[in-house]
Parts: sequence; structure tokens; C-alpha cells
Amino acid sequence: MPKHVIDPNQWINLYSDYLFNYTITRVNDKDMAQDLVQDTFVAGLKSMKNFKGEASERTWLISILKRKIIDYYRKINSNKGKAEVRMNYSGDENEGDWLEERVADPYDKTAEDSIENTELGIAIDKCLEKLPAKQAQVFEMKTILNYETEAICNELNITASNLWVIIHRARTAMASCLEKSWF
Repeated sequence: MPKHVIDPNQWINLYSDYLFNYTITRVNDKDMAQDLVQDTFVAGLKSMKNFKGEASERTWLISILKRKIIDYYRKINSNKGKAEVRMNYSGDENEGDWLEERVADPYDKTAEDSIENTELGIAIDKCLEKLPAKQAQVFEMKTILNYETEAICNELNITASNLWVIIHRARTAMASCLEKSWF
């Protein structure tokens, strides 16, 4: 299997729209979504040395972004309120090796990551079960399986505008459910 390479000069052109769309569906706040994507690019630049080339550049950036989104929800839902907690795994604050740099590579998983991913998967499944059948089907096709809009519309015999209404309602319900059951 060929190794993937990193080219940060192309990140904005190649991935900014995709990462923004991915983020906005999860945080439902345009400014925060833009900040999280920007933070992802910065963390990616800082942790380029950890990129092993086993995943594509986009997959690697998504793994960083997922961590940023999780950290965002932890921060706003923590008992400490809006206080920012910087977690340093090396013990040397001047070294600049932050936790997200260590977990940025999807193949560098810790036991905690695996447990967290399993728990999130279970929470998503439970929330999906609570949605009306059509909403759940559209949500899964668009968000989880990454089907194109046209393919979903053709398969379900709905219009694009109807799809976006359904997906918006499903995402809103999923976000609410996940806030209560997982975050």
C-alpha cells in the first residue's frame, strides 16, 4: 500500500469546504465551525511530524477535527465552565507537544480513544433509533455513509429541498439527543 504524503499548502483549497461542512453539522454555529477548522489546520501543521502516511491527508485532518469538536463540547459542558484547560502529555510546557498532536494519527489509538469511540457509536445508534424512520434513513445516508444529495433524492424519491429540511431536522434532533446522552 503506497504511503500518503502531506502538502499543507493545498489544505485550504482541497479540504476547507469539506471540513467546514462536516463541522457545521455538528456544532451548528458558523463562527465556531470556522474556528474549529482553523484550529484543525494549525494542529495539523504542528503535528505533521506524526503523520505516518497510512491514512489519506483528508482522513488525518478529519481525525484532528473530530478531536477538536469533542474538546469543544467537553469545554462548554464541563463543570469548570469556560475555563480552558491545556493538556500537555510531555510534562514540559515549553516543548509545545499538545495532546491533539499525539492523537492526530488515526492509527495511533489509545485504549481511552477506543472506549470513547465505542461509547459514541452506541450513543449515536440509540439517538438514531429515536428519530422517525425517514429522518434516520436520510441522516444515515447523508452524514454517516456520505451519499451524494442526488443519489439520496433518487433512491427515496424526494426533492433536494425536502432532503435538506429532513436532514436539518434529523441533525438538530441528533445534536440534542447526543448532548443529553453522551456529551
